[in-house]
Amino acid sequence: MPPRHILILGGTTEARELAALLAARPDLRVTTSLAGRVSRPGAVEGDVRIGGFGGAEGLADWLRAEHVDHLVDATHPFAESITANAVRAARSAAVPALVLRRPGWQPGPGDRWHDVASLDEAAALLPSLGRRVFLTTGRLGLAAFAHLSDLHFVARSVEPPEPPMPRHTEVLLARGPFTPSDESALLIDHRIDVLVTKDSGGTATSAKLTAARGLALPVVVVRRPPLPEGVDAVPDVAGVLERLGLTP
Repeated sequence: MPPRHILILGGTTEARELAALLAARPDLRVTTSLAGRVSRPGAVEGDVRIGGFGGAEGLADWLRAEHVDHLVDATHPFAESITANAVRAARSAAVPALVLRRPGWQPGPGDRWHDVASLDEAAALLPSLGRRVFLTTGRLGLAAFAHLSDLHFVARSVEPPEPPMPRHTEVLLARGPFTPSDESALLIDHRIDVLVTKDSGGTATSAKLTAARGLALPVVVVRRPPLPEGVDAVPDVAGVLERLGLTP
């Protein structure tokens, strides 16, 4: 009997952790698919493919051709189109699927959070909150702020961002995890008035929220897009293993 084939749509810490655990089992074949948007992704155990599938139809064809038994979407919480395509493809190919999503961040005592539904809403709110902005929405999110020529932005991303971007932008290339002390020093050194972030969840980049709380800075939080209707979501790798029937 051939090993069960599990396709992981990856790009997150949880996806790498899941791939490592599954690839260690001789009764499984594990393939992780990466979108290819980051030039130096972390090491991933098992088989790896790079690039898109050609939408939901292309992914459904791949699921059938490669005899995939389970699909796990462990992409970033803001990879809305990838998740939507994964759900449609899995249903089309009759492949069981589930979504791995780490829990989102929640405000604590002393936080000055402003929840918004989009980057455009964040941009509209910024002029009322400060003049110097620490922007941590990823390299593809700067275009929404490009018209704010009167503000100064410090933008951090793993890869160099592409235009358009705000006229006054200082780019910091770095990959988490970060410590609260380092984040506090960054906010102070750059005289930051307001932080803008997406609700990525997890601990790798949450230190900036702790630092902003300590400095009493306002934080604009872009909330996650909703999951497709009827999607089966679990919060961690342990939940995936349980749903796949792979717990000890």
